[in-house]
Amino acid sequence: MKENPHIAKIAVFASGNGSNAENIIRYFNDPSSVHGGTAEVALVVCNRPEAPVLARAAALGVPAETITRAQLNDEAEFMRIMEKYGIDFIVLAGFLLMIPSFLITRYSGKIVNIHPSLLPRYGGKGMYGRHIHEAVVQAGERETGITVHHVSENCDEGAIIFQARVDLDTTDTPDDVERKIHTLESIHYPKIISTLVSGD
Repeated sequence: MKENPHIAKIAVFASGNGSNAENIIRYFNDPSSVHGGTAEVALVVCNRPEAPVLARAAALGVPAETITRAQLNDEAEFMRIMEKYGIDFIVLAGFLLMIPSFLITRYSGKIVNIHPSLLPRYGGKGMYGRHIHEAVVQAGERETGITVHHVSENCDEGAIIFQARVDLDTTDTPDDVERKIHTLESIHYPKIISTLVSGD
């Protein structure tokens, strides 16, 4: 991993499979990527020891820290982790714990999340992953999308940075919706992060 002090250090917080995390790591850390140079993923933070994202991080040479809810909410302990890796920016990629207020304050304007719907629709407590796709299909929506937003102390209520939309067919299942959302995420999320980190 590069040790360029001018390159911003990103921590990716994830709780599950880690496809978004891997996409972001490859975007910034792959030496052959034309998109790198503005930042690097220096750490993956996960709250589930069995989560596949940890194996993905290891395979890509990115260190990971597995933490409990109590550790996340312990300001002194958790900030030691952030400082150990020199973290400048936090990216949430399917992280299922609420971010504590001290972290939002310390990283004001530098914590972003991606939500697999067009917020404010299908946001809030309990609305994540497949739960959202099932609700979208059940409601007969003709479009859905992704929302990249700043993280606030209220779930899914931070200022919206970017949205992308995709049309839905009447025959789409939750699996179909999930595939369409993953395509949008892979195309747009790393680019938006790069723009935010570089200040453009």
